[in-house]
Amino acid sequence: MTDIDSIHKILKREYPKWRVPVAELIQVQTKDPFKVLLATIMSARTKDEVTAQAAERLYKKVKNFNDLKKIPVNELEKLIYPVGFYKTKAKNMKLLPDVVKEKFNGKIPSTVEELVELPGVGRKTANLVVAVAFNKPAVCVDTHVHKITNRLGYVKTKNPLETEMALRKKLPQKYWTTFNTYLVAFGQNICVPISPWCSKCPIEKYCRKIGVKSSR
Repeated sequence: MTDIDSIHKILKREYPKWRVPVAELIQVQTKDPFKVLLATIMSARTKDEVTAQAAERLYKKVKNFNDLKKIPVNELEKLIYPVGFYKTKAKNMKLLPDVVKEKFNGKIPSTVEELVELPGVGRKTANLVVAVAFNKPAVCVDTHVHKITNRLGYVKTKNPLETEMALRKKLPQKYWTTFNTYLVAFGQNICVPISPWCSKCPIEKYCRKIGVKSSR
């Protein structure tokens, strides 16, 4: 049985040594759910450094939904380029002010079920916004969380949605808001997709290395 308490404790200790995922970085800088939402939308399939630079450019021009409503979509595209799928993300962002006003009286909702009603917001983004912007329990599963929890042998799932549902049942709720943060940083720096750094892994003794064909 996987000792998730020890794993979480070790990752919490080691986390300050690693790069901070961009959504947490934005939250620390701004504490603003609006900015966390936009950064999280931009971060899908985009490197954190690219997202952080795009967010910095964007927030100089766009500080709230009124600014977002006024800015032309082509200018928005230029500001967030080269984030992945920047044209689609710009279109979705332009829809946000009206949808948030219509459905949620102009306030960003704080539940996963409501957030997924927003354009360009899937479950991963919604969970991350709930955890980071509102500091509420949410299980955000991206490729890192899905891969690492399966490598550890903590879950046995085929895709991120299955992993989210399995973790909701199994992972103690006290770890929900921080689990994604620690595992993303861990996955970017140590437990990388191909040939992970098992030789310098702080939780190696707890890992069953399921699916790991080669390591360093």
